[in-house]
Amino acid sequence: MTIKEHILQAIEQVPEPLLQEVLDFIQFLQTKHQQEKSETALLSESSLQKDWLKPEEEAAWQNL
Repeated sequence: MTIKEHILQAIEQVPEPLLQEVLDFIQFLQTKHQQEKSETALLSESSLQKDWLKPEEEAAWQNL
């Protein structure tokens, strides 16, 4: 059984009044994951910037 199947099986056992909390937690985790991806992209930007600003790189992208 996959993790997803375990989660779905567990959700079936959760009382209806608690399902909103389960949904809130899932949405929290999704938001947190998205923010972490954004932070990683921002952190890598400064290290890649030195290559982006080279004249030959500028020339390669000039026609786009």
